[in-house]
Amino acid sequence: MHYIFFDIECACVYRNVAKICAFGYVVTDENFNVTAREDILMNPKGKFHLTDRKGGEGLVLPYEYEDFKKYPLFPTHFRKIRALLEAKDAIVLGHATMNDVNYLNLETKRYHLPSFRFDFHDTQFFWMNVTGEYGHQVGLGVMAENLGVEFTPHRAVDDAYATMRVCEALCKREGASVRELIDRYRIRGGRVENYRITPCASMGQKAHFEEKEREREAYHKAHEEFYRYVNKYMHKRRKGPLEGNTYCFAKDVEIDVPASIGLVGAIFASGGKFTSHPGECNVYIAREEGGARYDSAIAGGAAFVPYDEMRRKLGIGGDL
Repeated sequence: MHYIFFDIECACVYRNVAKICAFGYVVTDENFNVTAREDILMNPKGKFHLTDRKGGEGLVLPYEYEDFKKYPLFPTHFRKIRALLEAKDAIVLGHATMNDVNYLNLETKRYHLPSFRFDFHDTQFFWMNVTGEYGHQVGLGVMAENLGVEFTPHRAVDDAYATMRVCEALCKREGASVRELIDRYRIRGGRVENYRITPCASMGQKAHFEEKEREREAYHKAHEEFYRYVNKYMHKRRKGPLEGNTYCFAKDVEIDVPASIGLVGAIFASGGKFTSHPGECNVYIAREEGGARYDSAIAGGAAFVPYDEMRRKLGIGGDL
């Protein structure tokens, strides 16, 4: 058994186009001893249009772009790359591997080549399972810094080498081999076959998604309950000291039912109005400053009143 770590750089990436200019790989044994490494450069057959992960300009690859015209096209290297990735006694790994597998997929389609067929793992996904942070995709640089690994970003073979060192450091920190790490967190590798890509998955990720779905359902239920009350009583306001004021709540205040219903009910009883649009209120209620809704309210000229202060002002004491 051996490990193959790989990384890909592209001259340009669009929705259905990824023109590969570099395929870097590092081969190691199960103890992370390097047995081979190479930066395979190729003519992308197209101009360089480089963007960062957010689509902004400014990403610079550490290569001389004019030199790529001298290299063969992707099909010339296809068999070698295929043999590496489809080796039966290998575990294939990358960082954010789905992206690179998709690039391979697009290039094989572009040149009318057979689909790759191999399983793969992802150090980024390993990190998610180890930390339990499934909602945040950590970049290779952040992981490398956290684990004390140095590298030169965006040179394919160096990224592949850094991915290997990150994987090694993570395994050491966990006291496990790659296979033991996979088994411990019940990770199922991704796969590409017949031009179809199946992403990595795990029991931890499944539990995370299920919890997020429960949270979404609870949020929508609370949101509906709160606005049913508002719509029922907003036109039944009494006269009082809050006349002329229109209130808006932060989202976390709204869904804290029945506390939010008690608060908006007290506002209606004192003559105040309520709006769901922060830009239309003149008083914004939240537990703390900050956030898009807060910014919208303040930009519209609203005063900020802390949640607890508003409750005291209305004579609402204790837990609602």
